[in-house]
Amino acid sequence: MASRYRELGVDVSKPGVERFRGVIDDLFPDAFCVVYRDPFDPSMGLVLHTDSAGSKPIQAYLMYKETGDASWLKGLAQDALAMNINDVLCVGAKPVSFVDYVAYNPLNIDRVAMLTALAEGFAECKKVLADEGTPIAFAGGETADLPDVLRTLDVCVTIHGHVKLEWVLSGEAVKPGDVLIGLRSGGKARFENRANSGIMSNGHTLARTSLLSPSYLEKYPEISHPSKGRYLGRFRLDDVPDDLGESVGEALLHPTRLFAPIASAILKEVREGVHGMIHNTGGGQTKCLRVGTNVRYIKDTLPEPDPVFRLIKAESGVDWREMYQDFNMGVGFEVTVDPECTERVLHIAKGFGVGAQVIGRCERSRGKNALEIKSAYGNFRYE
Repeated sequence: MASRYRELGVDVSKPGVERFRGVIDDLFPDAFCVVYRDPFDPSMGLVLHTDSAGSKPIQAYLMYKETGDASWLKGLAQDALAMNINDVLCVGAKPVSFVDYVAYNPLNIDRVAMLTALAEGFAECKKVLADEGTPIAFAGGETADLPDVLRTLDVCVTIHGHVKLEWVLSGEAVKPGDVLIGLRSGGKARFENRANSGIMSNGHTLARTSLLSPSYLEKYPEISHPSKGRYLGRFRLDDVPDDLGESVGEALLHPTRLFAPIASAILKEVREGVHGMIHNTGGGQTKCLRVGTNVRYIKDTLPEPDPVFRLIKAESGVDWREMYQDFNMGVGFEVTVDPECTERVLHIAKGFGVGAQVIGRCERSRGKNALEIKSAYGNFRYE
């Protein structure tokens, strides 16, 4: 079956990125993100990581334009920051500082209102991270007025971190018998003000165009490429579908969870028992495939997907196999651990108020990494 997401112009497999492997100074090609040697201290590794809030800013833009309230843009700061700081922790690195890059169309967005909202968002994130034991410095950034390049806005963050090379989670330690522990993307963590839908910052092109009414595209043509198949949904932003518990607009804009404090606490207490960490962003539940060598990941006790994912599935018509590849499906972060550390890691995670459970295990694979998902919705294999 053809991928609905790919038809919309998004390919989660990202063909072509492999062309950079021979160019990047990567010490650990099986790790979650790039670690390169500190030229001034050979014992240390440096991490420089960059990512954005994806297409989620379009959802925030719609809420802003419909309500006139720029505070809907605030959560994008956490999305962009979380997409980076969570990844940096996946190689065991300590975040040091970050910069932002905000590009937007000044013909459609009030600059001062937008920057005020984003500044508040970054300030709130900094406070949460400091209070939870993962402080990070905000070292400035760049704002770009690009009316001829962007229709709406883009919010990006670049993070700098460091780690002793002997402590890097390189993926090499992942072995048969390891236990996979999943941390929920939904619900309410102790450092959050409200419950999260779990959507994070991936799959939004599919979610938005499957759920929202075509009337939005007619009113705001800047929110989409003019090709067919976009905005075929039946919902208004303020509609509250059965079982969702909130409006469609609210559900799609919950910010990506800051898993960094939880990951830091786990590494602080049981570092030697942690063999890998995975942030389930682009690629959803298949993100684990990039970590380790000759590993077969078996996920046979995944939790029930949050209501927002079930709604997207019902409205988009995509099959469950694609849903698990496009979305985190309720598990935003994974920790691969020695079985003896299972209960301790679960205890730490639950201490933050985040749902956590064993979701599977690791076995040996012949050749490249593989993933098997065994669920109530079918059994699926990915390589």
